[in-house]
Amino acid sequence: MIYWAQLLHFYQPATQLHSVLDKVCEESYGPLLDVFRQHPHARATVNINGVLTEMLEDHGQGHIVQGLRELANRGQIEFTGSAKYHCILPLVPGQEARRQIELNARTNSYFLGDAYKPAGFFPPEMAYDRSVLAPVLDSGHRWIIVSGVACPANWPVDQILWAEHAGKRLPVFFRDDILSNKISFQELGPRDFLSHLQALNHDKRDTYVVTAMDAETYGHHIKNWEELFLAEVYEQIAVRRQTYAGIRPRKALPAEEASLLVDLEATHQVQSVTVSQLLELFPAGPGVDPKPSSWSTSAEDIEAGVPYPLWAHNGNEVHRLQWEHMTLCLQLCSAAGQHADNEESKHFAGIARGLLDRALQSDQFWWASRRPMWDINLIHVGLIDQWRAMINAYRALNVSGASGETKRDHYYKAVAARDIRDKIVDRLFVV
Repeated sequence: MIYWAQLLHFYQPATQLHSVLDKVCEESYGPLLDVFRQHPHARATVNINGVLTEMLEDHGQGHIVQGLRELANRGQIEFTGSAKYHCILPLVPGQEARRQIELNARTNSYFLGDAYKPAGFFPPEMAYDRSVLAPVLDSGHRWIIVSGVACPANWPVDQILWAEHAGKRLPVFFRDDILSNKISFQELGPRDFLSHLQALNHDKRDTYVVTAMDAETYGHHIKNWEELFLAEVYEQIAVRRQTYAGIRPRKALPAEEASLLVDLEATHQVQSVTVSQLLELFPAGPGVDPKPSSWSTSAEDIEAGVPYPLWAHNGNEVHRLQWEHMTLCLQLCSAAGQHADNEESKHFAGIARGLLDRALQSDQFWWASRRPMWDINLIHVGLIDQWRAMINAYRALNVSGASGETKRDHYYKAVAARDIRDKIVDRLFVV
């Protein structure tokens, strides 16, 4: 038996335009739900960040949330935990990582109800280092998924590796980066995909493979890919299931696909499962220490000491300045919360706190990476979000009972942030 666990990552930033969100729902999310409705044997693991769940409801697309809830109640999909506003967890302070995980759980539980029972955890962009383990374990998650490039041991196909923190073990699933990327960039079709799975199982033992990609790959990034690839794979798996049961397939297949099914029947059967089901099907293997990385990190990046190249590249001046600005934003918001001692200061500190949550989003750094992403408007929107948080944080400090020295120190930080922001804006116009 070959077990295929697919993870679909649903995410749009809080800054997304209403028109774009509608387009993504029409081209991708809605058609994806239809594929699962039409193939009741299909299984998948779904991550949907709380910011998107909230936006779908607020923007009149609540039927997408309802569809996901129905599929979960039918047992076709399971949900994972994550960080609500899609921050890069290894790059933010530990208390912020915990807060984002808690906000995500609270938001998704509210909108998805009892259907939201996340066993596993999807770190945004699969950005991982050991600092992620504590908040993931403490929030009750039972496994984590990371990029295949993070795997420091022999590639697991029939056992599940695990990482350890404070005496607790956390099973780790490694995304098959090559296979996932080939699907994401339309480099193989249904037949090639099933042939690839067959090749993985050359020694006739039960094996598994985990793929993961943006949900928007299907229909939005690649038009009709949810039908041309995903629905066809599920259809072929269904035909094989029917053939094994002695049932006549409900549709005739092209000759080459029928030939493939005959070959597969002589060897292995493919079954679609959720990632959590793999825990029940395969034994634990040895412990490992996954490498700091993301699903956009190459082996060369790791060797160069750049585990998160699209969000914090040490050779990218804009990234350096963005994180200096973010650090000052975090310091001001933290001080505002600590010194809020009257109604007015608590009011502004609360506003700053809420604005900071969304200001931590990863997209502003991604669009500054130049690999090849570069968008001056989306970089600037991130700066505006941070500046709004800082303005309210400084106002909270200024009307609080904090000492004159504290207020002066944080005023200087606000001035320094303004200078950094101007430097970033200057660099946005450099070709």
